[in-house]
Amino acid sequence: MLTIDINCDVGEGVGNESKLLPLISSCNIACGGHAGDEETMANTIILAKKHCVKIGAHPSYPDKENFGRKVLTISESKLKKSLKQQLELFQKIIKANNANLHHIKAHGALYNQSAIDKDLANLFLEVVQDFGNYPIYVPFNSAIEKLALEINYPIIYEAFADRNYDGNLKLVSRNQNNSLIEEPKAVLEHIKRMCLERKVKTIDGQLLPIKAETFCIHGDTPSAFKILTYLHNQLPNQQLKILK
Repeated sequence: MLTIDINCDVGEGVGNESKLLPLISSCNIACGGHAGDEETMANTIILAKKHCVKIGAHPSYPDKENFGRKVLTISESKLKKSLKQQLELFQKIIKANNANLHHIKAHGALYNQSAIDKDLANLFLEVVQDFGNYPIYVPFNSAIEKLALEINYPIIYEAFADRNYDGNLKLVSRNQNNSLIEEPKAVLEHIKRMCLERKVKTIDGQLLPIKAETFCIHGDTPSAFKILTYLHNQLPNQQLKILK
């Protein structure tokens, strides 16, 4: 039986962490840029420890107004300063709670933009390198993946279980009605294909190659708990189980 890693973005004000964390194997905790504060970080870290969930920092553009989901017009120096402050605060809180940082994952527009913008990808890599050698979650065939490989920086390939892909292997914009996959059976089929066949079915019917070592289900997807419960029940029937 193959094991797979399922991650969720949490600590973002939804308040469903106590339901989601027992069902996942890694998490990405908001660091105050798009959501979260010291209290939510600490509370989520404590829950993650309790349920043996790998802890990741989830920095973003400093833009709570748009939940970090819009590319922010900001100078490189200001963005670097913000990302460093977010990660420094997260490191302080994780140490105060005797927990271990496992990985770093950019959030929202920062994640998507660094997948196509080499300058932004380089900036993000420069920042995270100052905090150690923690792996970063990256999409397959992205600018940040290629830059990280060039400098031998550790990466973990991520795919999205609750999001549709377009013909360019990019996530369908949240502005479109078909961006989310909320039906649990459809999520399971999506994961199975990516995990077992190493292919993803795009919205136009193509089957494109993809690499994935962890699969994200967004904590703020309305059916997140329903999806995760279904996966726990059905994955073993597909010779798959969630790594814990």
